[in-house]
Amino acid sequence: MSDNPQLQTEAAATLAQWHSLMQKNDLSALPELLHPQAVFRSPMAYKPYAGAPMVSLILNTVSKVFVDFAYHRELISADGLNVVLEFSAKVNERELKGIDMIRFDESGKIVEFEVMIRPMSGLQALGEEMGQRLAPFLAAAKR
Repeated sequence: MSDNPQLQTEAAATLAQWHSLMQKNDLSALPELLHPQAVFRSPMAYKPYAGAPMVSLILNTVSKVFVDFAYHRELISADGLNVVLEFSAKVNERELKGIDMIRFDESGKIVEFEVMIRPMSGLQALGEEMGQRLAPFLAAAKR
């Protein structure tokens, strides 16, 4: 096991594209990075959201909700297919910190995107804002 793990080449290219999209605050090209059966695990919901269209919708929405978003640290798994990104942001004047845990397949597509957030007040502010913006889409998806 290496002391300094590296992402596999395809995963590293996808992560570089992800960072570029986030810096531009334009996730319109996100579907190209997602596996068709990608899964999003929300800090607010027990059940994951499945499918690239739903993952893209959620991440596009959250990118509009977050203010002063910034990544700080990056931790890579020994197999080179997983990365943890520490971030900070604000939602309605509430400061929060969190991590994005991203799993890639061998071709570099994002297959799983899980988010954890603290403190509770920041998570609640995010949940309220996301709920208002996504309620119509999530209701339609459950039909």
